[in-house]
Amino acid sequence: MRYVDPGDPQERLRSVRAGFADRYGVAPTVVGRAPGRVNLMGEHTDYNAGLVLPVALPHATYAAARWRDGEPEPVVRVASAQETELWEGPLAAVGPGTVAGWAAYAVGVVWALREQGHDVPALDLFVDSSVPLGAGLSSSAALECAVGVAVAGVLGLPLTADLRRDLVSAGMRAETEVVGAPTGGMDQTVAMLAERGSALLIDFDLPAGDGRTTTVPLALAGHSLLVTDTRVAHALVDGGYAQRRADCEQAAQELGVASLRHADLDSVSGLDDDRIRRRATHVVTEIERVRRCVDALEAGDLDELGALFAASHVSMRDDFEISCPELDVAVAVAVEAGAAAARMTGGGFGGSSVAVVPEERVDAVTRAIDAAFALEGFAAPGHLRADPSIGATLER
Repeated sequence: MRYVDPGDPQERLRSVRAGFADRYGVAPTVVGRAPGRVNLMGEHTDYNAGLVLPVALPHATYAAARWRDGEPEPVVRVASAQETELWEGPLAAVGPGTVAGWAAYAVGVVWALREQGHDVPALDLFVDSSVPLGAGLSSSAALECAVGVAVAGVLGLPLTADLRRDLVSAGMRAETEVVGAPTGGMDQTVAMLAERGSALLIDFDLPAGDGRTTTVPLALAGHSLLVTDTRVAHALVDGGYAQRRADCEQAAQELGVASLRHADLDSVSGLDDDRIRRRATHVVTEIERVRRCVDALEAGDLDELGALFAASHVSMRDDFEISCPELDVAVAVAVEAGAAAARMTGGGFGGSSVAVVPEERVDAVTRAIDAAFALEGFAAPGHLRADPSIGATLER
C-alpha cells in the first residue's frame, strides 16, 4: 500500500525549472501551476446546466515557459517530463484537429488565447505533473490551466478574477475544439478558482462572473478524503462520454426544455425510450443530490452524506451506466471497512472513487480495497489523500 505523493511544491518548482533548462538550455521566466480535482457530487451535470461540487487536489501540473524573440512566424515548442517526444509547430497552423496526443491540450490553450485576441509570441513550454493520468482526476484540465497561467505570465498579464475566467474558457476551448473531448467546464473552473480547505459549488445555469461559483468550506470533523485510482484507464474521446451527452440533449429536446436543469422527475418519467429516460433520471436526481450534499456538509451530517454518495453511485452505475467492476468494488469495500461515504467520481468508464473516511481508518480502508482487488484479480489500485487545495498560481 502506498499513496500517490503530490511532492513538495517547492521541489516541484525546482524540478520543472531544471527540466526546462535541460531541454532548452536556458532558464524559464515563469512557471504556472494548476491542480487536479476530485468531484464530491455532480457527475455529468455540468454540460446539462446543472450543479457540481468539486475539490482541488494537492496534486498539480506545473508548466514552465519562456518566450523567444526575433521569429517572423512564431513557433511553439512543448516538452514534458512524462513524455519523450517534443512537439513543435508554427502557432498560425494550430487549430481544431491539427494537433494529436497529449500536446493538443497544451497547444490548444495557446491557440485559444490567440483566438481571444492575445498576441502570443514564440514560446517554449515544459510541463511536469503529479496528477495521475487517466484516473478521472482532471489531469487534462490541470495541464490546460497550468499552461494558460504560464502564457499569461509570459505576456505580463495580472492573474485577476476576469483573467482567471478567460483562462477557464481557453482551457474549455482547447479540450472541446482542439482535443475533441465534449466536456462541460467543471474541471477548468475548479482548477482556476478553488480555495484552500473548501469545495467549489458551480452553477452552470448562470453566466460566468454572475454568482456562478460559491465556496463551500469543508469541515469534515476528523475525516479525510481518500481517492482510489482503480487503474482502469479513463478516456473522454472514445465515444462513451459523447454518447451520454447526446442522450441528455435528446432528452431535453423531447421534454421541450433548454437543458435537463429545467426538467423534473415527473416529466422525465414520461419519456418513451428507456435509455434516454434513465440518462435523464440520473441528471435530474444528481443535481438535487448536489444541493443536499452542500446542506449535509454545512450541517456536518455524515449519515446524510453517506446516503447521498451511495445513491449517486447507484445512479451512475445503473441509470447512466458509467461505472465498472473495479469502481463498484472500491466503493463497496470502502464503506464495509469504515468509510462514512463513498462513490465513483469523474466522467466514468474507469478512473477513481472518492471516500470520506475517519482519519484513524484511512490505512485500514486502503488495505481492505487492496486486498479486495487482489482477490478479484484486478490490477493493484493507487490511493491518494485529497486535502482540499488552492487553485492555479503563477511563480516567477
